[in-house]
Amino acid sequence: MTAPESGTLRGAARRRSAAPGQLPAVAAVAVGGGLGAAARYGASLRWPSAADGFPWTTFCVNVVGSAVIGVFLVLITEALTVHRLVRPFFGTGVLGGFTTFSTYAVDLQRLFDTGHPGTALAYLAATPLAALTAVWLAATATRRVLIRRRR
Repeated sequence: MTAPESGTLRGAARRRSAAPGQLPAVAAVAVGGGLGAAARYGASLRWPSAADGFPWTTFCVNVVGSAVIGVFLVLITEALTVHRLVRPFFGTGVLGGFTTFSTYAVDLQRLFDTGHPGTALAYLAATPLAALTAVWLAATATRRVLIRRRR
């Protein structure tokens, strides 16, 4: 067996070393994600859901977060000029940490495991439908407000 050319390995290492230019965006996502996750955790403490009931807190967090994503993206892509780190910090970080489709999956599993398949199926269908509807309604409403303000 022959060893790969050392120049090839060095070239690959140099390409990977270009990543430090992404450090500010990665840091913005990390800080924002921590803030968003803390806000979600706070919501779960403030409004705990019954173990055998519909997971209203997670549902509301995902719907509200989706609506905020709709407003935010319209504002930063159609109305405002923002710093390049605003989108990774707030859009990916804060809102990505706040919304929680992993907890949605865990909630579904828990509902099925505890003998509540009807609630689980309702939650399975309602969450993505409500989240997508919230994004669309919020984005549409934001665009309409912006159009009215421009008149």
